[in-house]
Amino acid sequence: MTEIVCSGALFYSKQTKRIFLLQKAEGKNRGTWGLVGGTNLKDESAWQGLQREVEEEIGFLPHILKSIPLETFISSDEKFNFHTYLCVVEEEFLPILSNEHKGWAWSEIRDAPKPLHQGLRRSFSTKIIVNKLETIFDVMDLI
Repeated sequence: MTEIVCSGALFYSKQTKRIFLLQKAEGKNRGTWGLVGGTNLKDESAWQGLQREVEEEIGFLPHILKSIPLETFISSDEKFNFHTYLCVVEEEFLPILSNEHKGWAWSEIRDAPKPLHQGLRRSFSTKIIVNKLETIFDVMDLI
């Protein structure tokens, strides 16, 4: 089995202090809320794949003030890697959704829409990740 590398963006608006999530329209994760992102092409780095996926899923690449690698999930068989980036934008944007998604939301991290995609649910239930995010959000207020 070949390695699958994916990348996802958790967008954060400095202006409103909210995060951006998409709701899947199809597939086994239909109806769940998750990050912007997907599978990287073989010749792409995690960051290059993320930029392409963002453009495909929300219709454009917003101006990112700061990109911070947040976490990397590696499956127990080490065949699946998911790189999550926190992407800070100045203000909320309106996406132009692809057919892959049926909804979008800007929400506070502790009030995210349900049901969450299992990977995001795992991340948001990890105290270390939530504390890290909240610390970053607080620091962004100082910049």
